[in-house]
Amino acid sequence: MNIMELVKRPRRIRGSETLRRMVRETRMDKASLIYPMFVMEGNDIREEIPSMEGQYRYSVDCMGEELEQLVKAGVNSVMLFGIPAVKDEVGSGAYDENGIVQRALREAKKSFPDLYLITDVCMCEYTSHGHCGVLCGHYVDNDKTLELLAKTALSHVEAGADMVAPSDMMDGRIAAIRHILDENGHVETPIMSYAVKYASAFYGPFRDAAGSAPAFGDRKSYQMDFHNRREGLKEALLDVEEGADIIMVKPAMSYLDVVREVADAITLPVASYSVSGEYAMVKAAAKMGWIDAEKIICEMAASAYRAGTDIYITYFAKELARFMDEGRIG
Repeated sequence: MNIMELVKRPRRIRGSETLRRMVRETRMDKASLIYPMFVMEGNDIREEIPSMEGQYRYSVDCMGEELEQLVKAGVNSVMLFGIPAVKDEVGSGAYDENGIVQRALREAKKSFPDLYLITDVCMCEYTSHGHCGVLCGHYVDNDKTLELLAKTALSHVEAGADMVAPSDMMDGRIAAIRHILDENGHVETPIMSYAVKYASAFYGPFRDAAGSAPAFGDRKSYQMDFHNRREGLKEALLDVEEGADIIMVKPAMSYLDVVREVADAITLPVASYSVSGEYAMVKAAAKMGWIDAEKIICEMAASAYRAGTDIYITYFAKELARFMDEGRIG
């Protein structure tokens, strides 16, 4: 080619940082970040999670310092996961009005009234068998579980939750939760559905953190087969019909093709959850000196937003907020 004929030069708009930021296609801000946080029974507890360096389990009396740091960083949304002292066959701690999440909500609302509080609604942290619902033999009974999930969601909202996020993957749980919330006057409370949640090996560190590994078997009869894409769209569209307000894809990093498909198919906001295994891999590789953790964190987040994420749930929320302030991402 004659150099004089080379009129289309994509490199022209990459020549400076100012220009690169001017033409950036994918943009994000701190308002889209949600930080997952573990709260547990007891007092004076700030306990590091062995498989998630830098992440902690907090007793209610100790969570305030972390919440204050999040607010100062500009991360104003937190998702709470509860770790009860006692578990039973039906996970009664999940819907106990004095349960760990319910008490954490009341305390957080009192001390940080402007913080937006979201709760994970599931049974696995609360059941003695570690499954996400009521058992019938060794099988999770879908329809019996719906009543308990609805009761749990209602108890969270009555304790101060601004949004509930059911993660159980039972059929029909969005409709059941929407019905009980509306029936009790909470028509304005949104539901973020873990609509497209795969049976993933990336959850390992979370199960360590929450003590929620199943005592037998696995969760493949209710969480999705990671080979499937169209099934994810079906799950998302069903939850839209049942009244979900936000649709989540989980995990994020290995499922960005699904994020894109869901974002193209629905008109609701799409969330993706950068899960514990993603966090642990970055931490472990950085500790060995194999990667630049800060650059990897930014690249992972940008890829999620580029794929169609509107809301990013991540254990790196504080770091990402700082990187946005510094102009390194966003």
